[in-house]
Amino acid sequence: MNFSEEEIQRYARHILLPEVGGTGQQALKDASILVVGAGGLGSPVALYLAAAGVGRIGLVDDDVVDLSNLQRQIAHATDRIGQPKVESAATALRALNPGTRVDCHNTRLGAENVRALVRGYDLVCDGSDNFATRYLVADACALERRTLVSAAVLRFEGQLSTFRPGGPCYRCLYPEAPPAGTVPSCAEAGVFGAVTGVMGTLQATEALKEILGIGESLAGRLLVWDALAMRFHTIALPSDPDCALCGAHPAIHDLSAHQAPAQAGCRLPAGVAS
Repeated sequence: MNFSEEEIQRYARHILLPEVGGTGQQALKDASILVVGAGGLGSPVALYLAAAGVGRIGLVDDDVVDLSNLQRQIAHATDRIGQPKVESAATALRALNPGTRVDCHNTRLGAENVRALVRGYDLVCDGSDNFATRYLVADACALERRTLVSAAVLRFEGQLSTFRPGGPCYRCLYPEAPPAGTVPSCAEAGVFGAVTGVMGTLQATEALKEILGIGESLAGRLLVWDALAMRFHTIALPSDPDCALCGAHPAIHDLSAHQAPAQAGCRLPAGVAS
């Protein structure tokens, strides 16, 4: 293990946990995680990953901080309105934990760059706000054999799952994106700010568990939360043998069918309800 006295003090509460200990904390220090979206979900995800001591965090977003973001996107601040979100979030992460390296990818993901980005990290957390990006990232993670922890929110609801190589993938859950206009965006339907905080924190927890190899994974399960009823439930998610991405006879072998993702509000895939 390679810790300074300051690091031992910083991570003391982790090291006390038998499930983590010094070996686990070293695994976190050696890990790299790509966070797609530096918004309502990406903010708590990235903050908790940095606080936990993940050694390298990549942030991908091509948007700038807007006043309307601050109701839920807690990595940003009023005096950083107008800054690129990845730079604003990196400021917050570095202030929280100078020992974490933050890579800023101020770019829009597309078929031409997503696989290289995904390939450069151990695990991916997707908090993107549109279907095009969700399917692009999910396909890239499956093709590059990277574990994906994916969350989504809308109004007072959230969902979360983990997709491991060789297990059920995002397309086993949602084979195709719903038709345009059938699911409202957050800009159209709204979102309760604290819901993104809860779901992003759960997403960070699942990512840390995956790195540490502890607990029961959400792989093969979908967690759904209704904040108004304060009710969680879990749905079994089996592999689809006919899945176009991971089935017995896959039809998707590359990302050639993907177009550049369109900007939109944070969306919950069709069929998810609580």
